[in-house]
Amino acid sequence: MKGKIGIVTGASKGIGRAIAQRLGEEGMRLVITARDEGMLEEVAREIEKSGGEALVCAGDLSLVEMAGKVVRETVERLGGVDVVVNNAGATVRGDFLALTDAEWAAGFGLKLFGAVRMCREAWPWLVKSRGVVVNIAGVGVLAGSAEFAIGGSVNAALMNLTKCLADRGVREGVRVNVVNPGSIRTDRLAIRLERMARERGVSRQEAERLMAEEQGIARFGEAGEVADAVAFLASGRAGYVNGGIVEVDGGMTRSM
Repeated sequence: MKGKIGIVTGASKGIGRAIAQRLGEEGMRLVITARDEGMLEEVAREIEKSGGEALVCAGDLSLVEMAGKVVRETVERLGGVDVVVNNAGATVRGDFLALTDAEWAAGFGLKLFGAVRMCREAWPWLVKSRGVVVNIAGVGVLAGSAEFAIGGSVNAALMNLTKCLADRGVREGVRVNVVNPGSIRTDRLAIRLERMARERGVSRQEAERLMAEEQGIARFGEAGEVADAVAFLASGRAGYVNGGIVEVDGGMTRSM
């Protein structure tokens, strides 16, 4: 992938940060975007230290105009688009009856509509380059969870969008796939573990053991393991993978 041009959204921390670092190590020239410009600058410096190239374009992808701005800057500064990784967007967990319209709108507004707009803006350039889209959803889509109504709904829509765009991509030479991470060691998982420890009156270490046991997994995943899957899908090594759904979840998913 050396010299290929990529966009990574939600790249300031967690899984998105690991993806950007991994693609940078592969030799891609990147534009990284998220709301926090300072954290993005830090990621860019890390990528450049490893011999990669990363330009920062900070902003809120839930705003209608932001995706167009990111794509325009990518084309103007780097010359095109070969890969888009839609990773931006976190959703609120909680009691369905307590979740507000604003929380639902925010969940769809960033993760789903941010990806929709990014794909729409980048598509002509991806057709030109016979490029790749990798969407990041999550295994919560595969089995309903009472406290994950927003996230499950948004991820289901993102998976269907992936299939629709993959169908179009067959005709136009663009591959579109989705990765569903499981429980990955990020700040969000840390918050869930701390809450579980408080609610059950156990230590953080015990909360980790209990959560892994309840999920039926041997351990939690690392962000770099998701990044490796994305790097594979973004590369020519996955040239015959289109419309694929890849779970990176330690075996949590047992459904067909």
